[in-house]
Amino acid sequence: MNMFKPTAAKTPTEYIAMIEEPRRTEIKKLHAFIKKTVPNLKPLIMSGMIGYGKYHYRYASGREGEWSAILLASQKNYISVYACGVMNGKYVAEQYKKRLPKANIGKSCIRFKKVEDIDLDVLREIFLLVEKNPMGA
Repeated sequence: MNMFKPTAAKTPTEYIAMIEEPRRTEIKKLHAFIKKTVPNLKPLIMSGMIGYGKYHYRYASGREGEWSAILLASQKNYISVYACGVMNGKYVAEQYKKRLPKANIGKSCIRFKKVEDIDLDVLREIFLLVEKNPMGA
């Protein structure tokens, strides 16, 4: 079961082109920022979002699959960035809640309305940590 909104996009460029303004500009800005921050993580479409990098995971339960370390999605009411990393036994994104006060942060999801609502330097730190510590890898 896919919990993410399906997209007809086959590439990140197609995904971005399907988004209406002003959100398209915001997603374009974040896409460029992520590519510059973690250039070794190749962009692709993963579960209806732009994924960066790909790794194979296997849980103790035996469940396994492919996932991305970082994902970017345009949702109806906000932008979601998934930072799928664990450090010291804790989700990386959760460890940055206090440093991103305008964002709503779940275990690995960082949600916000506009790019200006978040500190890109903090997001850069998160991405670099996730690149080195992807979940389940």
